[in-house]
Amino acid sequence: MAVFDSPQEAFGILRPICVQLTKTQTVENVESLQSKLHVVSDSALQDLQEYILFPLRFTLKTPGTKRESLVQSVVECITFVLSTTCIKKQDLLQELFSELCLCLSFPNSQQPAPVSEELKLAVVQGLHTLMHSAYGDIILSLYQPCTLPHLGFAISLLLTLVEKEKSKQIKTSALKCLQVLLLQCDCQDHPKLLNDIETKKLGDLFASFLPGISTTLTRIITGDFKQGHVIIISALKIFYKTIGFIMADEQLARIPKDKEKFSVEHKVAELMVHRDANWVKNTGDKLAALIEKIVEFVSVHPHWKARMELIELVQDLLLKCRQSLLKSVGHLLKVLVGLVNDENLDVQNRCNNVLKNFADQKIVVESRVLTDILSENLHSLATALPRLMSSQDDQGKYSTLILLLGYLKLLGPKVNFVLHSVAHLHRLSKALIQVLELDVTDVKIVEERRQVPDGLAESSSSLSEPPFYKSKSQRKYFRFFTDERIFLLLRQICQMLGYYGDLYLLVDHFMELYNESVIYRKQAAMILNELIAGASGIDVEVLHETHSRASTEELKEIITSILEEYISQKNWYLVTSKEAEGNSEELTMKHSDLQAITSGVHTCHLAPLPSSSELNLTVCSMNSNIWQICIQLEGIGCFAHALGIEFRVLLMSALYPVLEKAGDKTLLISQVATSTMIDICHACAYDCPRDLINHNADYLVNEISLNLHQMALFPHTPIVLEIMFQNSDATLLPLVDDVIQDVLFSLDQFHDERATSFLSVLHTVLAALARWFPEAKDDKQLQEQDFRKEKYGLHQGSATLGKGFTFTTSPEEIERFLLDYLRNKDVADGNVSDSDKEEEQTLPPEAEMNDVCPDVEASLPVQTQIAKNVMERCIHLLSDKDLKTRLKVLDVLELCVTVLQSHENQLLPMVHRAWLPLVHRLTNDDPLVVLRAFKVLCTLGNKCGDFLRNRFSKDILPKLAGSLVTQAPVSARAGPIYSHTLAFKLQLAVLQGLGLLCKKLDLGGGDLNKVADACLIYLSAKQPMKLQEAARSVFLHLMKVDPDLTWFILNELHCPLLYEPAHPSLHPVSLSGMAKPRTEYTDNVLLLLAELQG
Repeated sequence: MAVFDSPQEAFGILRPICVQLTKTQTVENVESLQSKLHVVSDSALQDLQEYILFPLRFTLKTPGTKRESLVQSVVECITFVLSTTCIKKQDLLQELFSELCLCLSFPNSQQPAPVSEELKLAVVQGLHTLMHSAYGDIILSLYQPCTLPHLGFAISLLLTLVEKEKSKQIKTSALKCLQVLLLQCDCQDHPKLLNDIETKKLGDLFASFLPGISTTLTRIITGDFKQGHVIIISALKIFYKTIGFIMADEQLARIPKDKEKFSVEHKVAELMVHRDANWVKNTGDKLAALIEKIVEFVSVHPHWKARMELIELVQDLLLKCRQSLLKSVGHLLKVLVGLVNDENLDVQNRCNNVLKNFADQKIVVESRVLTDILSENLHSLATALPRLMSSQDDQGKYSTLILLLGYLKLLGPKVNFVLHSVAHLHRLSKALIQVLELDVTDVKIVEERRQVPDGLAESSSSLSEPPFYKSKSQRKYFRFFTDERIFLLLRQICQMLGYYGDLYLLVDHFMELYNESVIYRKQAAMILNELIAGASGIDVEVLHETHSRASTEELKEIITSILEEYISQKNWYLVTSKEAEGNSEELTMKHSDLQAITSGVHTCHLAPLPSSSELNLTVCSMNSNIWQICIQLEGIGCFAHALGIEFRVLLMSALYPVLEKAGDKTLLISQVATSTMIDICHACAYDCPRDLINHNADYLVNEISLNLHQMALFPHTPIVLEIMFQNSDATLLPLVDDVIQDVLFSLDQFHDERATSFLSVLHTVLAALARWFPEAKDDKQLQEQDFRKEKYGLHQGSATLGKGFTFTTSPEEIERFLLDYLRNKDVADGNVSDSDKEEEQTLPPEAEMNDVCPDVEASLPVQTQIAKNVMERCIHLLSDKDLKTRLKVLDVLELCVTVLQSHENQLLPMVHRAWLPLVHRLTNDDPLVVLRAFKVLCTLGNKCGDFLRNRFSKDILPKLAGSLVTQAPVSARAGPIYSHTLAFKLQLAVLQGLGLLCKKLDLGGGDLNKVADACLIYLSAKQPMKLQEAARSVFLHLMKVDPDLTWFILNELHCPLLYEPAHPSLHPVSLSGMAKPRTEYTDNVLLLLAELQG
């Protein structure tokens, strides 16, 4: 805090030290003066300014060599005085300016004196403070023709310090001082140039320094990255502000033709520049080379702030100097074009804002010169694009494509000037086609198959997400690049062409390429898809928002023509697997139009094959076909996205082919088709794929019905029906009832050729019926269940468990049980005279009623009639010679039983007819068929119950038991690899299903003994663990059927306890398993007995 506020008091304190310093120039005296200055108020210092500065200036002017420390102390003290006072005299300002500069001068040299870094920093800071201390317009006294040499020396000195010094602090301070010296300071105290005359005079003055400033700053800017981004940013700012001031179009327009004469020395007058037209042209040409160099260097600078400042440079120069820097405009625009997709979000946003500003002011579009420059740049880039795309690495391609995208954004509607040039359109399209070539060597695409029909319903949850086309496009791999950003750039380029370009011209051109060669087909389809996306204007980043987009009618017309080409026979039904190869050959012979399929088949080099008779597909060619179909499917989704609700008009031609591909066996095609369905739902305002199918089911069913009568020409028709059933509900059934009859009729006609396809459809139909009409148990089934529960409870009550016997029933119940047992035994031995009469007495009332009116039959529900008709066909096809057909028939048969389970009057006769061929499948067929047939048998046992008991015991059980006994030694000796064999899987399936089958069929004691004897072997510890577990499950089910028998069988094998008679008159209990040593069966038997007793 100041102590001396009045000038008189301050003078009294400061006079002795000032006199002392004048007499003896030492560091101590300077420091003593500076310490006294801290206790003097600013107002007092202002009044005593010249008095205080005199000894300090005198010290600097004293002839002879002075110590650097003394000069540094003096400069720092002067800086302190200037920081708290204002200079109000022009002479004092000019003298101090020269004196400070001389502190770093070196006689007869342009280089700074070899002094310490501390002194250099002190002098630079002193100059900076001096410029800010000038009061009002006093500072303009420095910028006169007569002071031109002094000003030039100071500028040269500062530039040299920035370029040569290693200290970042000195570099930064020198740049700040240079900025103030060139009147570019941003502080509030800096004088504002209010009139045109002063602006012109300063421009003429600074023009003399422009060559040195621009060349030196260019060297600094393009120097080593290690100097730091702060230095480069400051140098860039000085560079463009200086050029923007000197070369401003508005200022140059007022320059007179004749050079103004100044009353200065001849040498100084020669330094003055007259900014006439010739000077502007020559200077602009020279600056263009410097700007190009700066642009190329800073645009790839690793620090984002340097790139951000480069954008400011471009904006400033383009706004102020478009005419004077005409040759630099192309380089400046290239910066905006290149940084519009910068990796840094702030740089991106700033660049977009600048471009947006230019577009709003119509700087480019309404400037013929700038448009010509951009068009020429685009011409040049389009010419070199094919070469660049084939020779550059990914980063190079990325940079080149960013330029291309930027030019398209800047030109906007003017891009048609380039597109209307046939040569340049050809080169541009050639480059896009070339770089978009896909890598089709991945074998996984062909290998991955759609195993289980999962339907589109699971995908309907994604309807709340953005459309597939924009966010979930299948990942593609390209031959000439791997960076995903390049593909995104290519999409944006095509969208920009579609938005601004002549859509009819572009679509016609790329459709020609699409049809010209299979080599171009996939790439052309990708480009066409993006052109339509761009033309719709949805989610397209544009600068010229006033540009009118294509109308809906125009889009609809163009999309219709592309869609017709996509779904034509030659482009839609391509061979995608070896299974489809045979179909394509057959179709080629039956339909001449389908010969074009072979033109869509590629070799590894994507060359067309000669004819279907010589068809020899490779993985590459099938992959290529798969990707072509996927791209076309994505295109349909894109078209729906572009048209929105208007796409409903095109559903009659688009939906059926998409459904075909949704059921394709190739996983990739199926997934893309499913996503396309979701896209269509988004666009056409359907809630889900099921809603889409139900609303359009009428014409789908009509087309299916027509095509079923021409299966040779439309072999994929069953797939559409299959997909419809997978993704609809019971409301579809009345519409497709006739179609199902057509399928059955076609199956009867083509069962030798297309049985598998039709059976797949029928499988889907029956699965849908089982899902739409769940199981409904009738009264008879419920009565049977109650009876079995009572019977099971009686067995449980009479079981002998644990130690001794436990009775939980009354003597009367035991007596009735024994009498029933004896009577049943007589019946079983045939000791009943009138068994028929007894059976008639036991008929249920329902049977009697049916006997009364045998000719009256109630009408069956639609689903029941369908299942009955399908089951009839399955019975005939159970003995088909084709393995795949037999497997498929068994799957369908199982579903038929499920649908008919609540209609026993229909089910049981059909089961009776199917029994004999089913037995053949179980006992004398391929192991795969046996496995599937046993699964069907388990379902029959679950649904039919008692109806199959005797048949099973007579026809199947002996062979099943014999097979298990025969195979047991093999599995006991086998190693770990055995679990992967078909024999093991068959054993496991039989053991896992046999117990439940015994329970459902309620087998008697003799049959249970056969089952138990066959399964006892698998309780051995030598058997594979899974077989042991399956065998235990059999006995667990047998416990529920007959626990007494099961207990006895297990104890005969191994009895862990000794049973004492409850009374001496009773015989002792003797079981074979008593007192036996531990065996391989012991562990499993003990587990089962514990379960039985628990």
